[in-house]
Amino acid sequence: MLLLAIDTSTTAITVGLHDGGSVVADSTTLDARAHAEHLAPNIRAVLTAADAEPGDVTDVVVGIGPGPFTGLRVGIVTGRTFAFALGLPVRGLTSLDAIAHEAWLGGRRGDLLVATDARRKEVYAATYILGDAGACRVSEPIVSRAADLPAEVRALPAAGRGPSLYAEALSEAVDPLDASGGALADLAVRRLRETSSGDGELQHVDPGHGFDGLEPLYLRRPDVSSAPPSKKSTLG
Repeated sequence: MLLLAIDTSTTAITVGLHDGGSVVADSTTLDARAHAEHLAPNIRAVLTAADAEPGDVTDVVVGIGPGPFTGLRVGIVTGRTFAFALGLPVRGLTSLDAIAHEAWLGGRRGDLLVATDARRKEVYAATYILGDAGACRVSEPIVSRAADLPAEVRALPAAGRGPSLYAEALSEAVDPLDASGGALADLAVRRLRETSSGDGELQHVDPGHGFDGLEPLYLRRPDVSSAPPSKKSTLG
């Protein structure tokens, strides 16, 4: 297999490739405002690094957020378009899960808060328990002012950019700061392995099994909305 993972939910425009055994390439650009400009070059970069062509990819996974409207949409639409063009399965995973998974891969254990920048002086947040078997999410993602999170949650070690933005509210900052394409790819392969056949071989499964669907987690309305209808006179 060759799984392509894409995430644009945070400051990182990030892409990873996983061959079923390990991450074979990843590429990340930090830019909160130019997701569309950087994503395609990053996809090309990981394919080149792995000496692969688009046709070699067998699976696509996208981070579904939560994240700001425009950036998050770029990654999901790109992943779906790439998969559609090649007739591949495409699946979604919560981006906060990828951050918690990377913390787990780095050896962290115990309770963890993931708090990413939601702008408007808010964070996207969820809590996890990191055990020997992996990172388990124990609360649904929310958007909130960091200071309005429960005291016991604010006291947890926190990954993401929230702790550096709101150090007065969140007590302890830990890595990673952003979602990683490599960590997202590794998490996706582990989810696929949970549905592997008896001989241990990975198999294609229903896109929803063990995954989170493809609907983006915006958690609030976009900044831009349609203009109200004009009030033109109908007098003849």
